Amino acid sequence: MELLTTNNVWMMICTALVFFMHTGFAFLEIGLTRQKNTINILFKNIFIITSGLLLYYIGGFNLMYPGFAEGSAGVLDFAGFGIAPPENGMTAEYADGGYTWWTDFLFQGMFAATAATIVSGAVAERMKIGPFMIFTVIYVGLIYPIAGSWKWGGGFLDQMGFYDFAGSTLVHSVGGWAALVAVWLLGPRIGKFKNGKPQAIPGHNIPLATAGVLILWLGWFGFNGGSVLSADPELTSLTLVTTCLAAATGGIIAALVSFIKYKNLDLTMFLNGILGGLVGITAGADVMTPESAIIIGGIAGAIIVFAVAFVDAIKLDDPVGAIAVHLICGIWGTLAVGIFSTNPEHTFLIQLTGVACYAAFCVIASFLIIFTLKKTVGIRVSEKEELEGLDAHEHGMNAYSDFRLNDH
Repeated sequence: MELLTTNNVWMMICTALVFFMHTGFAFLEIGLTRQKNTINILFKNIFIITSGLLLYYIGGFNLMYPGFAEGSAGVLDFAGFGIAPPENGMTAEYADGGYTWWTDFLFQGMFAATAATIVSGAVAERMKIGPFMIFTVIYVGLIYPIAGSWKWGGGFLDQMGFYDFAGSTLVHSVGGWAALVAVWLLGPRIGKFKNGKPQAIPGHNIPLATAGVLILWLGWFGFNGGSVLSADPELTSLTLVTTCLAAATGGIIAALVSFIKYKNLDLTMFLNGILGGLVGITAGADVMTPESAIIIGGIAGAIIVFAVAFVDAIKLDDPVGAIAVHLICGIWGTLAVGIFSTNPEHTFLIQLTGVACYAAFCVIASFLIIFTLKKTVGIRVSEKEELEGLDAHEHGMNAYSDFRLNDH
């Protein structure tokens, strides 16, 4: 019982750290976008975590961990509504004594909400709040748990040998594919492209965005550290070391490559490089050597610079770089398991198969949801609303109502 208590306390701390990541996402998104849309972004982030937890309670948890019957296809199953615990829910038999049923629900629920938060940043400044909320309910309540069950719930990809330790694909790419589809169906912000060339639309508070990234890095101690699913001293320590080394290398390489390519020291590229490194190591943080983590993070940092440029080149407007960070680096991190893992059973081909399965499922599902919303209620605000700001038109509020510029 003492071991169970120790494990459970560690898992609860990690749950709190993952919850805190929502503060980081909120700060990053509002910092990289314009002042007139601050309330809108904050509202979406608060809605995601509140509705996400309720949806996960109602059915998401049991859809993601249905207890696939032996010999089943491992694609779709449902263990019923609510989260009534099994008979051994508070004993060492549950989850090998790693934590209790209640902690399991809460920890996994925090992950579920993260997938929709990734989409929030990508569609910032021009998507109607109502359709976004509908999308969130369907994607977090239905699509994410089904996708998660394929690996973490013991489904067909798990049986195949696919590996994703903490969610480079299951969380980040699942959100990233939806972000890609949403950005494509929405179209760019007014003024983003002139004569076919991308124009910078600076964020209004880069210090806040920087704080957001540091909070996200802190939260990753719980995101990856908690994914050990116990307080195992050796494995948690290794996981946090590989996580931090990948983050640090990702930031440094992104800043360096950006400087070589653009001849300036771009802080936002530095920040996204850190996030890219974190996303990249997440799939295999527990099966990597520190040296491998540095390589994976460094490649992710380089990927960020070219991915951001590529997204602009194909005329997609992603205000916070979510597609480059979460989708492209998520794919890289998942494939990297098949290259660098210390476990010989992890193969590149199986990892690629997993990536392809999630790509097909998430692209089709998100397209059906968002395209249906586009053709029925519409997903984009009017030109006037976009130019004047979503805060005033959708919320009737100003994020900085007492703020006045100093004329001196």
